[in-house]
Amino acid sequence: MGLAMPSSLTWLDHDSAARERSLRILALFREKESRDEMGIGAIRDAIADQLFPGTSTIQTRLRYMLLVPWIYQRLESKQVDASRFSDRARKDELALVRPLLDAKEKGVYGSVAKSTLKRLPSSVYWAGLASWGIRRFQGSQQDYFASIDRLYANRSRNRPGVDDRRDAEDRHADHRSISWHPKLPAAPEGFPDKVDLQVTAEESAFLVDCITRSAGDSLLGWLVLHGKPADVQEPWMHPQSAQFSSGIKDLLHHGRLFSDLVEGAARLYNLCLADHAQHLNVPHREDVAEEHREALAVWRKSLDMGAMSNWSLDAFWEKTIDHGHAISVPTRRFVEALLVRVQATAGGIADDGSCRDLVRLREQSLKGARSRFRNRGALVQWSGNAGTRRLNYRWPTVKTFLSDMAQAKGAK
Repeated sequence: MGLAMPSSLTWLDHDSAARERSLRILALFREKESRDEMGIGAIRDAIADQLFPGTSTIQTRLRYMLLVPWIYQRLESKQVDASRFSDRARKDELALVRPLLDAKEKGVYGSVAKSTLKRLPSSVYWAGLASWGIRRFQGSQQDYFASIDRLYANRSRNRPGVDDRRDAEDRHADHRSISWHPKLPAAPEGFPDKVDLQVTAEESAFLVDCITRSAGDSLLGWLVLHGKPADVQEPWMHPQSAQFSSGIKDLLHHGRLFSDLVEGAARLYNLCLADHAQHLNVPHREDVAEEHREALAVWRKSLDMGAMSNWSLDAFWEKTIDHGHAISVPTRRFVEALLVRVQATAGGIADDGSCRDLVRLREQSLKGARSRFRNRGALVQWSGNAGTRRLNYRWPTVKTFLSDMAQAKGAK
């Protein structure tokens, strides 16, 4: 019998890039969409990054894209040195919790944890701030903290009159002295003691400009310019979808079919686990198998088998491979084999032995000794419903951001 062991992730301290990647991976365990039982996260993120660059599922409100730079700018203006900067930044971020709660805002980081909050807004938004061009410093937060004294020194050398051989434009272009967008709106009066999460019209215009400059061809870029509020569950359901560019429509088409395909695999995986649990007499699993069988029947009825049958995976891989995420050959082979079984059975995979073997072997290859098919302890800990949330490519986050912008513009 296997023993349940906690997973861990390590990195070399001297490699800041690897450390940053590791932190992002660890963060995925807290994301609502992160239960990646079939190992398709790289594909999901390749699509999401193209549709909605700079976003993540654990981002909450749009104004944090400004609150974080304002905190850091404030500390820079006080010339807080590298030895104290990280601690001061953490203290100031935690101090935002109380005024935001007093303002009765939703989506406040630390609303429950307060001073014990571990993952600060700055770490959640750090990559997005660079993606949108708001953060000009290139590197991890730790790199930024370590470089802050050098940044001050570069700014001092670049002051007008310090070096008459360089004109003002050259001095302004020295990115070694620039950490944030030069046109970042000023923090509101009373910040940080008095603050809320309502984006102003000026701030919204700035953010729209940043997004369209950095990602104008994306769906996010289109929506911030032309989108109307739409309370739909998935981006391809947007009522303005007919107006999207052909490239966006094509990517959404692939994203929808992939979401459909993966949902079927996840539901079949849970059905197989339920059957396996019953076989091993694991308690409290009697009704789970029937629930997942019914869910698979509903999923099958909802499938657009015409589109699924004509889906070109060659075109799909062109849209996802080499787009910032490493999609392994085994992952590609799994998706290809899964599509073959869904097509061959017209979605009737619940009792398809080949498809059952496919998802079982895939999970075993990913989890090894921690596989729920091999490890009774892991099976007992199974919630009964693992990884069945449909892929929506961070659409809930984007909806919230668009709502914040719409309110700033006075839209209803």
